[in-house]
Amino acid sequence: MSVFIIAEVGSVHDGSFGNAGRLIDAAAEAGADAVKFQTHIPQAETVRDAPSPPYFKGEPRFEYFARTGFAPLQWGMLKERAEAAGLVFLSSPFSTEAVELLEELGVQRYKVPSGEVTNLPLLAAIAATGKPVLLSSGMSSWQEIDDAVATLRGAHGPRSDDDWLTVLQCTSEYPCPYERVGLNVMKEMRQRYRCPVGLSDHTLTPFAAYAAVTLGATVIEKHFTFSRRMYGSDAAHSLEPGEFAEMVRGIRAVEAIMAGEVDKGDHSRYREMKDIFEKSVVTLATVPRGQVLTPELVGVKKPGTGIPARRYQEVLGRRAKRDLAADQVLREHDVDWAEQRAAR
Repeated sequence: MSVFIIAEVGSVHDGSFGNAGRLIDAAAEAGADAVKFQTHIPQAETVRDAPSPPYFKGEPRFEYFARTGFAPLQWGMLKERAEAAGLVFLSSPFSTEAVELLEELGVQRYKVPSGEVTNLPLLAAIAATGKPVLLSSGMSSWQEIDDAVATLRGAHGPRSDDDWLTVLQCTSEYPCPYERVGLNVMKEMRQRYRCPVGLSDHTLTPFAAYAAVTLGATVIEKHFTFSRRMYGSDAAHSLEPGEFAEMVRGIRAVEAIMAGEVDKGDHSRYREMKDIFEKSVVTLATVPRGQVLTPELVGVKKPGTGIPARRYQEVLGRRAKRDLAADQVLREHDVDWAEQRAAR
């Protein structure tokens, strides 16, 4: 199964319904599998004087969420546009009311953002929908992730497998430096929770995504914007369309590389290349029939169509079975293999 690549639009549309729609189109053009927004209902998720994050203090959080949110009808239109473009529509809920809204829209799966991992009532509401869940882990301890997974599994009900849950390694730093990406924990997540794992990446390049795929990530989420100069909380640490498209191409290339298997025991496909690039034992001068072949008379040169250069020592001390011209590539029938004398 291919890596599931999510273009995280979040609120980078800055409340513009037109921008939100065009970002969906741009994500599809860049090769994403899904486009993800954030569904904020400010009165349901935050008090009015809640602090802003250090990387974005442009306006109070309550006002920002209220200004950049959409009406239910608009959310439905965005979902339809995404699906018409061949994308899965995702939007992270930040309250149980947001879950209810997304259920009315008929979303296929849920993404739990890092700041909601400890919001167990929200996780229970998400799990109760019975839909697949992507669980981010950005600012959480192992105990907090353990509790989140237990809540999701407990409320989700019995399943024959755990593929419905994917835990994403994430570092809640904006932007995230390479040394803090934390791919080392992906293996433990896979073993600890017995489920697929992925990466929600906040670096400014695609390199962490490539590394994550080689380590078995099944989901890659990356912030997406028209331009890092756009206003808002996420634009400055997002990939622009051309960069995102290059990341998608890179991930698909890594997938192909990881899936391809080479058999070093089978050289048949290299026969022509070996003939051209490898070397054979050749005469360095004219050699009469019966002459003992010595280092002065034979050496190794291209092409690789005769006795292989690796058998040079076997040829030394043998006799020429017939007259040989200078610079002649030796074949098996040119050498008398019956007798060998010490080559000087």
